[in-house]
Amino acid sequence: MPKTNRSDSNDLRPEYEFDYRKARPNRFAGRPRERVIITLDPDVSTVFTTEEQVNKALRALINAIPSSRE
Repeated sequence: MPKTNRSDSNDLRPEYEFDYRKARPNRFAGRPRERVIITLDPDVSTVFTTEEQVNKALRALINAIPSSRE
């Protein structure tokens, strides 16, 4: 087996040319779910420990607010 110079084989080229016209979507990547990340204050996070609890409380608050669409 011929020996190669390790520094030559590990060097990166200064520039690579990719033909993006041949690119395809990654079929193994899942579709991202649309989510909004919100950070709770420490005192609030001790009361609401799961996202289901937070969503339930916010939905109750939304239902308690009078609707202005009449």
